[in-house]
Amino acid sequence: MSRPVPTDRAVPPFPDRVRMFETICSLIPRDPDYPPRVRALDILRRVLDGTLYDVLPHQFHEERGASGEYIPLRARRPSVRYALCRVVVEDSVSLLFSEGHFPTIDCTDHATRSMLGDVLKEARLNQVMTEAAIRGSIGSVAVLMRVLRGRVFFSVLDTMFLTPSWDPEAPDTLLCVTERYKVAGTTLEASGYEIPDPALDYWFMRRWNASGETWFLPWPVGDALDPEEDPLRSVRHGLGFVPIVWIRNLPGPSASGDANDGASTFRAAIETSIEIDYQLSQAGRGLKYSSDPTLLIKEPATSDTEIVKGAGNALVVSEKGDAKLLEIGGTASAAVIDYVRALRELALESVHGNRVNADRLSAAQSGRALELLNQGLIWLADNLRVSYGEGALLGLARMVLRASQVYRLKALDEPVPPLDPAVRLTLKWPRWYAPTADDRMKDAQTLSTLAAAGQISRETAVKSIADTYDIEDVPAELARIAADQQESTEPV
Repeated sequence: MSRPVPTDRAVPPFPDRVRMFETICSLIPRDPDYPPRVRALDILRRVLDGTLYDVLPHQFHEERGASGEYIPLRARRPSVRYALCRVVVEDSVSLLFSEGHFPTIDCTDHATRSMLGDVLKEARLNQVMTEAAIRGSIGSVAVLMRVLRGRVFFSVLDTMFLTPSWDPEAPDTLLCVTERYKVAGTTLEASGYEIPDPALDYWFMRRWNASGETWFLPWPVGDALDPEEDPLRSVRHGLGFVPIVWIRNLPGPSASGDANDGASTFRAAIETSIEIDYQLSQAGRGLKYSSDPTLLIKEPATSDTEIVKGAGNALVVSEKGDAKLLEIGGTASAAVIDYVRALRELALESVHGNRVNADRLSAAQSGRALELLNQGLIWLADNLRVSYGEGALLGLARMVLRASQVYRLKALDEPVPPLDPAVRLTLKWPRWYAPTADDRMKDAQTLSTLAAAGQISRETAVKSIADTYDIEDVPAELARIAADQQESTEPV
């Protein structure tokens, strides 16, 4: 069911001498029925989705209104949009949860590790966590676990309309999560609800706790009635814990001012990104003007016929007349491009984005060289590993272990026996960048020397290169190595 922010509030006039971002934010409706956190997250979500400018009433080429009045730039949507904030988010998430960077869950029990890996692989946890990291870049996100017919499913929940309640004696443990937002009566009626007056707006609410997922019957906005439980749609899961992982994006102050949200990935670059959009739009406007400049005729002219501009149409004027094209120089466009490049560098530096220019890479670089080259982006992804890896990914894995004690799970069409929820789980992260052939040769020489000297075991050596050579089962690989060595030593 959709969760739109209502837009039926009056649009305020354009303020004077206010930063562009604040000007746009002043046009976004304020709904007093929602807390300020909802509006703050909604603004950041618009920036991420590229819909921030949708509230501006005019296109960029509309310079005059219907009555001939001049339309200021702050009232126009830019014609060029450089999604810098989205680029930074996707670059950082690609280093976090892409196919070559997704961590493996390890534990001391081989059977538990294998079964847990099958469950998470079938649930497409890689795709779920990628979506969660992108949508959570505004400050926070939640991931819901469900068990349906023995299979485990994960889904990403936007936290804009979610309110968590934490255990005071265990501040990292959820007591319940409540979702509450407005829905049009016609939408509820189409979803199968019996609505007395479809023309009204209604509150929709559901709540997750340790025993079940409780749905409530919608009630009209403005009524102070206590919500009534909907027994038809409510579900009792009996897991003994709230099947939701709440993820705070980054450490630091949140844009919403709420302790349940972390810092946004891209907040520091929004104003600069808007400046880039308008500068590029103005540069494009200048280039279009250069291709069709304004014609100026100084009276008196010798002809009263309609003037048609073009190289094949000559203008004939009198001795005292004159005609010229109002052309502009190309230096302004070049200055704008240089200015935009400087703005881009500053914006990427402020959010630890990727500032590397691919044109400057003349030869293949080693993995370590690329790490130093993209150190800022790696720092950002490293911080995200704490929130989405140690905090969220391991939390979801522990939920699966606990759920196996309640339900008979299956993965890849195979039954999953009850797993020990007390087993210790760890994450093994791959390298930031794939090693080159020279890097792999040096690693092999180092590991061979350490294993021969007895300073590390053969199992540790294989584990250290498991991600590079796509070795999913280290004990099985060691068994195959031993079998190959035994076969090679047997006499022919």
